[in-house]
Amino acid sequence: MSATLAILVLASGVLAVHLATVLLALRRLRPHQGTAGVIGTPRVTLLRPVCGLDPFDAETLTSSFRQDYPGFEVIFCAQRPDDPVIALIERLIAAHPQVPARLMIGDDPVSRNPKLNNVWKGWHAARHDWICMTDSNLLLPPDYLATVVSAWREGTGLVSSPAVGIRPQGWGGHLECAVLNGNQARWQLAADSLGDGFAQGKTLFFNRPLLERAGGLRALGRLIAEDAAATHVVRGLGLKVRLTPMPFAQPVGRRSLRQVWDRQLRWSRVRRDGFPGLFALEGLNSALPLALVLAGLGNLGVALAFLALWYAAEWHLTRRAGWPATWRDALALPLRDAMLPALWLATWRRRGFTWRGTPMDEAPARP
Repeated sequence: MSATLAILVLASGVLAVHLATVLLALRRLRPHQGTAGVIGTPRVTLLRPVCGLDPFDAETLTSSFRQDYPGFEVIFCAQRPDDPVIALIERLIAAHPQVPARLMIGDDPVSRNPKLNNVWKGWHAARHDWICMTDSNLLLPPDYLATVVSAWREGTGLVSSPAVGIRPQGWGGHLECAVLNGNQARWQLAADSLGDGFAQGKTLFFNRPLLERAGGLRALGRLIAEDAAATHVVRGLGLKVRLTPMPFAQPVGRRSLRQVWDRQLRWSRVRRDGFPGLFALEGLNSALPLALVLAGLGNLGVALAFLALWYAAEWHLTRRAGWPATWRDALALPLRDAMLPALWLATWRRRGFTWRGTPMDEAPARP
């Protein structure tokens, strides 16, 4: 087989996979799909770790109190009494007396993961056995808890959801949305549609007795990220991680290009540590390298057609799903695909990362 033919076959296969993931994600937009959950409407503890004060915190944390769900409590967990977000949380709790809510402060060094150390106290203080851990920067729609609960079906060990970026500002913000939405969310939704869901730390909905059987929160500290560890733990129980039908929104705002690089490199290292086999294939998760090779071999027309099909399909998904879709978002797609191969290569240089000032440089043993 000639080099040109080999590249054409590879490009065709990669494009076919890309188009298949788009179709699988589009299918999830259909109303009334799937079956109803099997656990009814149990009382739920909404557990929100906080650290520092971010621009959208007033809005995202307020959404905790506006759930259209029959029985829930909210526990906010902060590590330090001087955290600037504490004053905001105290005001929100006072402004919503109709919702049982508490703020707990303290750090329990039970793992290498500072997020787990932060929520440890809230996990054990929760009044209910159904616990939804939700990052502070996620904007919860009123049906958030109802959606998460209804996604629990037979054979489920955890319900999760990726985040999609909204309200980007500046090129860094649009680039972040291009990575979160048309790339990461698309892949996670497609995998879940095929029955092979992966947890994402923005939303982790657990049954506490079930997780305690597998070692509890400590078990989630066996890898450098709790979501990767949770996926392994659930699969080890013979159960599945299931995603909600569509992701929930995270306001992105303004990001520098360096911030986007650092953030995506951090999560790229998480994927390498947790799922090395799948991560090895991420080198093909970009349209530009193959298109450049095709053009270099004298197939400019084929390369342009390849890029047109790739981005048209992703753009259609973006528009249908209601994700950010301005001209800046369109131009961010090739910018993202220029970054992804460099990011993939940089990930192999070393393990670990620094998260909110805490070095996480050594990968704990896999469960």
